Amino acid sequence: MAGKTDAPKGRKPRRAKPPRLKRQPGKPLYAQVEEIIRKRLIDNYWKPGDMLPSEFDLAAELSVSQGTVRKALNEMVAENLLERRQGLGTFVSEYTERRALFLYFNLRHRDGDQAMPMSRTLACESRKASESERARLQLDPGARVIALHRVRELRGQPVIVERLTLPQNLFPGLGAVTKLPENLYRFYQGEFGITVAKAAEEVRAVAAEPLEAQLLGIMPEAPLLEIDRVAVTIDGRPVEWRVSRCNTTDYAYVAERG
Repeated sequence: MAGKTDAPKGRKPRRAKPPRLKRQPGKPLYAQVEEIIRKRLIDNYWKPGDMLPSEFDLAAELSVSQGTVRKALNEMVAENLLERRQGLGTFVSEYTERRALFLYFNLRHRDGDQAMPMSRTLACESRKASESERARLQLDPGARVIALHRVRELRGQPVIVERLTLPQNLFPGLGAVTKLPENLYRFYQGEFGITVAKAAEEVRAVAAEPLEAQLLGIMPEAPLLEIDRVAVTIDGRPVEWRVSRCNTTDYAYVAERG
C-alpha cells in the first residue's frame, strides 16, 4: 500500500467548510441567511477586507432568492459589519482610521475639529479579574484580564485618562506590549481576529481624582466627563471594558444619529 505523501509546498490550507442554511419554520428566511453570513464572519471564513460572493452566487448556494440575500446583506451593512463599494461588490468591513474615529470617538473641539488622539501607555498588566470586571465582561470566577492605563492627547495636550480591561484568553501575549497603536479596534481585528461590532456607552459627570488631575494638568475635584463603554463582538461577547475620563474644557461630546 502506498505511503501517504506530503502536500506540495506552497499550497494554502483549505478553509473550513462554511455553515449551510437549514431552514427554520417560523423564522424569516432573510434572518436565517443573515445568521449564516454572520457565522462565517465570526469564524473568519471571510476576513476583514475580503469581498463576499455576489448576491447571485450566494442565492444559488443557499437556494434562496437574490432579494432575500440582498435584505440580509442590507441589515449587516446597516450594522457596519459589511460595506458596499460602488461597482465592486460587498466587502467585510475593516477598522480604518476614519471608521474608528467617527463611530467610536465622540469628542470634538469647540472649533469643530475632530481628530484621533495620541496615546501614552502608563501601565499594562495581566492579573486576576475583579468582581466588577467579571460582571462587565461576563467572565468566569478566576478569569484573568489585561488591564491598560493610558493618557490620550489632543493638540499636544492631555485630555483623557483611560482604563481598559480585556479578557486575557482572547488577547494572548498582549499583556507584554508597552506600545499600542492608536486604532485599537483595528489592532484587535488584525492581530487577534476580534471584530468589535458595537459598543454601549454610559456618560456621566465626575470629579477628577488626584492622579487624574495630575495627569491632565487640572485641579483635583475639577469636573470631568466619564464615558463608560463595553464593546462586543459580532456574536455579542463583551471583549473590552473602557472607562475614559475627559477634560471637556475645550471639547464637547458629540454623537450623531441617522
